[in-house]
Amino acid sequence: MTQTSPRQAGSEQARAHFTVPPKHPMVSVLGSGDALLRVIEDAFPATDIHVRGNEITATGDPAEVALVQRLFDEMMLVLRTGQPMTEDAVERSIAMLRGGNSGEAPAEESPAEVLTQNILSSRGRTIRPKTLNQKRYVDAIDTHTVVFGIGPAGTGKTYLAMAKAVQALQSKQVTRIILTRPAVEAGERLGFLPGTLYEKIDPYLRPLYDALHDMLDPDSIPRLMAAGTIEVAPLAYMRGRAQPVFSKVLTPDGFRPIGDLAVGDLVVGSNGEPTPVLGVYPQGEKDIYRVTAQDGSWTLCCGEHLWTVRTASDRRRSRPWRVLETQEMIGNLRAAHARRYELPLLSAPVAYPERDVPIAPYALGLLLGDGCLTGSTTPSFSTTDPELATALEAALPGVQLRHKGGADYVINRVRQSGDVVTLENPVTGMLREMDLLGTRSCSKFVPDDYLHNSAEVRLAVLQGLLDSDGGPVTRQERTCRVQFTTTSILLRDDVISLVQSLGGVAYTRRREAAGRTPGHAGGRDVNYRRDTHLVDIRLPEGIEPFRLARKRDAYREAGGGGSPRRHIDSIEPAGREETVCIQVAAADSLYVTEGHLLTHNTLNDAFIILDEAQNTNPEQMKMFLTRLGFDSKIVVTGDVTQVDLPGGTKSGLRQVQEILGDVEGVHFSELSSTDVVRHKLVGRIVDAYDRYDHRAEEARRSEPAEHPGEHPPAGPARGGGSGSGKGQRKQP
Repeated sequence: MTQTSPRQAGSEQARAHFTVPPKHPMVSVLGSGDALLRVIEDAFPATDIHVRGNEITATGDPAEVALVQRLFDEMMLVLRTGQPMTEDAVERSIAMLRGGNSGEAPAEESPAEVLTQNILSSRGRTIRPKTLNQKRYVDAIDTHTVVFGIGPAGTGKTYLAMAKAVQALQSKQVTRIILTRPAVEAGERLGFLPGTLYEKIDPYLRPLYDALHDMLDPDSIPRLMAAGTIEVAPLAYMRGRAQPVFSKVLTPDGFRPIGDLAVGDLVVGSNGEPTPVLGVYPQGEKDIYRVTAQDGSWTLCCGEHLWTVRTASDRRRSRPWRVLETQEMIGNLRAAHARRYELPLLSAPVAYPERDVPIAPYALGLLLGDGCLTGSTTPSFSTTDPELATALEAALPGVQLRHKGGADYVINRVRQSGDVVTLENPVTGMLREMDLLGTRSCSKFVPDDYLHNSAEVRLAVLQGLLDSDGGPVTRQERTCRVQFTTTSILLRDDVISLVQSLGGVAYTRRREAAGRTPGHAGGRDVNYRRDTHLVDIRLPEGIEPFRLARKRDAYREAGGGGSPRRHIDSIEPAGREETVCIQVAAADSLYVTEGHLLTHNTLNDAFIILDEAQNTNPEQMKMFLTRLGFDSKIVVTGDVTQVDLPGGTKSGLRQVQEILGDVEGVHFSELSSTDVVRHKLVGRIVDAYDRYDHRAEEARRSEPAEHPGEHPPAGPARGGGSGSGKGQRKQP
C-alpha cells in the first residue's frame, strides 16, 4: 500500500513514503538489478529516492515528488493486474505523467489504464497499446466507423488495427477481414517482375501477412483465406468485383450494358427506385462465371463479385443476410439435395416512369391472350367467360363485342350517325400503332411501352394475360401457384419480365408438340402444331394476379401465392472478358442486373484496413471509402511524410483530411515519434529527419528570389514530389 507523509509547513522540499505490499516482491517494483529504479532516478535527478526493505522514500521538489508518488501508484495498479513492469513501460508512464502535468498534452487516462488495456491474447502474448496516443487510437476504432491513423513508421498503426480486426472477427462483430495496400512501388513495372501475379504483389503485402501470423494460429490462416473470411489484396484488385462490359443493368429506361454507364446515371435498386451511379471503375480482362438461378435467370460476373445470400438455417433463425463472393460459393451450392443459397428479391415493384399507351393495359392483356390480331378479319375475342367479354368491351371505347355463338365474339366499331363504311376499326388502328397487327398466337409480344411502364400498368397487362390464358394451380395443403401457357417465345419472356419486375419469380418449361395426344374440337381430332411454353408464377403477397372472379376466388381460397423465393442453381466458368465495376448510392448497395437478379459491390459486415494509404491518389481514396457497407468498419493508416506517388500526384491521404475533417463518424488519430514502439533509435531518427526538414524549409523560405518579383520554384512537398525512393526528402 502506498502512503504519503505530510510536508512540513514552509519547507521547500516534500517527502513521499511508499510501502510495497508483501505479496509483491520488491524485484517486481525495482526491476532486476534495480533496472526500473535506475530509470526512475534518471528521470528525476533532483529527487532523492531511498529503498529500505519494502519501504521507498522520495524527497525533493514538491512537484517532482508528487510525480514520483503518482508513478509508484500507477506501477502498483499495473502490477496488481499480474502484468510485469518493464523499463520501457516505466519510461512511457513517466512521459504520460509529465505531459499531463505540464499542460502541453493533458490526459484524462492514467498510465495504468493505457498499459492494462488488453486488445487480443494470442499464442502466449497479449497485444495492448503502449502509449497514450495509441490508446486513444484504439478507443477511436471502437467508437467511430472510419478511423485514420496517421504517424511515422513504428508507431503501431497497422499492428493495432489488425489486432482490433481479429478481435472483432473472433467476437463475431464482423464476418470478414479485408486487408489492402497500394502496390505503387512496382508501378507500371509490375508486369516485368518475375512470377505469377500473386508472386509479384506478395512483397507489398508481406507486412500484413506477418501481422496475421502474430495474432492467429498459422494453421488456421490458409483455411480462413480460402473461405474468404480473410482477404489480403492490393487496393487495385480489392475493388475488382466486376461484370463484363456487355452485361445488362436495369435503368429507369430499361436494360443497358453496364459498360455504357457513367457517373450520375440512374440504375434501379432493390426497392425498385432509381439510384445514381457513384463510380465506374474499368477492371480489365478477368475470368468470368455464369451465375444461374433455379428459375433459369442468369448473369455474368467475375470470381470476386459480391452476392447477398442466405441459407435455410439463416432464414429459420432470423439471421441477417450474408455477403459472399462468387468464388466462395463454387462447389458449395447444395445442402443435401436442396439449393443452399437464397437470393433476395425486389422489395417493391420497379418504379418505371409512367408512359401514355394507346389501349387500356388490361384490355391489351386480354387481347394478347385470347384475341385474334391477324388483321385479315375484323378483330375477335374468344372466351367462355362472359365476364371477360364485358370487361373487354368496357375497356375499349368506341367498340362493342358482338356474340357470334359459343366462345366467339367479334369486336365491332360502334357506328355513329354520318360514319362511312370505310372508317378503320379503333382496335385495328391501335394494334397497328403497336406493331401487333398481323401477329399470331406464336408471335405475340408485349410492347415496350407496357413492359417499362408504371407498376399499375404492368400488373394490369399481366392480369389480362392470366385471366385469359392462365389460371391458379391448387394442391391440397399447399399455397397456390399461377400457370400461364403460350406458344409465343416472345410473349413467354415478356410475361417472365412482368412477373420479375413486380417482385415475383417465374419458372418456365416447354411441352413439345411432337408426340402429344391430339386435342378434340368440332367433333374431330386436332394435332398440336407448335410447342407450348408453360410459365409457373409466384407473386409477392399483396399483388393480385387475377380479376376474373372464379380464378380470383380459387386463388384466395388456396391461401394466395405463398412466398416467392429464388436460389442459386449453378456457377460455371464462362471464359475471359473485359470487365467494369460500378458503385451505386443505394443504402443497401444493391442494383438490378439481368433477369432482375440483385447484386452489389459494397462490403457489409467487414473490418477493412487500408495500409500505406499515403500512396493512394484522391480517386483511389474516394473509391475505397465509398465501398463501406452496413455494419462495417474502416481503418486507414499511413505516413504523409513518406509518399511514393509519381511527381505531381497528390496523396489521397493528405487530401482526405481537408475533405472529411468535420464529417461525423470519421476520426483522425495523430501519432508522433513519442509513440514509436520499435527500437528507441527509430524515434530519434524520426525526430532528426523532422528537424532537418524544418531547417531546410526555413532556409528555402529565407532564400532571396533569383530575379526581382520572382520566386524560386518550390521543392516537392514533404515526403512527396518526384522520385520513387521511399521516404525521399526535399533538399535544402
